[in-house]
Amino acid sequence: MTVQQWTTGRKAAKLTQVQAAKALGVSQPYLSQLENGSRVAGVELARKAAAVYRLSAAVLPLPKAADKPTVDPTEMERELGALGYPGFAHASQGEPRNPAGVVYDAVVQKDLDTRLVEALPWVLNAYTDLDWRWLRDHAKLRNVQNRLGYLVELAKGAAGNGRDVHTLSEWVRDLEDARLVREDTLCRESMPQAERRWLKLHRPPAAEHWNLLTSLTVEQLPYAAK
Repeated sequence: MTVQQWTTGRKAAKLTQVQAAKALGVSQPYLSQLENGSRVAGVELARKAAAVYRLSAAVLPLPKAADKPTVDPTEMERELGALGYPGFAHASQGEPRNPAGVVYDAVVQKDLDTRLVEALPWVLNAYTDLDWRWLRDHAKLRNVQNRLGYLVELAKGAAGNGRDVHTLSEWVRDLEDARLVREDTLCRESMPQAERRWLKLHRPPAAEHWNLLTSLTVEQLPYAAK
């Protein structure tokens, strides 16, 4: 959480520093230091503050991006469910993670279950307050900006005329200059050559634009605006 989020979150919750400190289990002077930036909260305290202040999961601490983070499909289901994704509501127990970190961990995977990939545009659409610069820059460091660009395109299409389409459009434009020429898949590097050849001829125009071999379209997303 940023210094501003500590302060605005508390005020939005209509809590004094004394009341908020009691709810968080810290002293008022300690909370004051968090709000003026002289102290930095740990992960668990930030999670508690997000819950007490009813803030978006986008304020939660971001991970130190590993070179090749290993993703357990069951754990990712749980993380997506905790963020509110309706497709995994059955697995929503537990604390949420920062949505930018969840999306990053997913897009860098060599192979990812289709159901997990389909959830990512929903996350991008639901959390347009996420730390876009962090997500963009870390995706570029791993050369997966084309994957991210296509997912944002899908999120934009699924949003219909939603209020966050402008933000999603800005994200798409932000990635245009960084678009890679090399061909990639949407987290399916084990794809057989025969399927690669077929997709190269039959993929959606937006997938071709982002140099991705995928058949996933907005129409296939169960939550897309009709």
